[in-house]
Amino acid sequence: MASKQHAIVKDRDIQSGVPVFAGTRVPVVVLLDYLAAGQSLDDFLAQYPGVSREVAAEALEEIKHLLAAVA
Repeated sequence: MASKQHAIVKDRDIQSGVPVFAGTRVPVVVLLDYLAAGQSLDDFLAQYPGVSREVAAEALEEIKHLLAAVA
């Protein structure tokens, strides 16, 4: 069974290790900032077309699982 790729990657050679969306240099925190400011996922995707809706949704799922693990 092949391992699933993660939507969020952290590599010190990409954005100095800040977690980014896989295949991009867009920090994941940017999406969280958009949502916290009351903007929509569509607003974020329009501004960052390199991030697909699928990857953004998968990243939010990964964040949800990480938060559940520390709760």
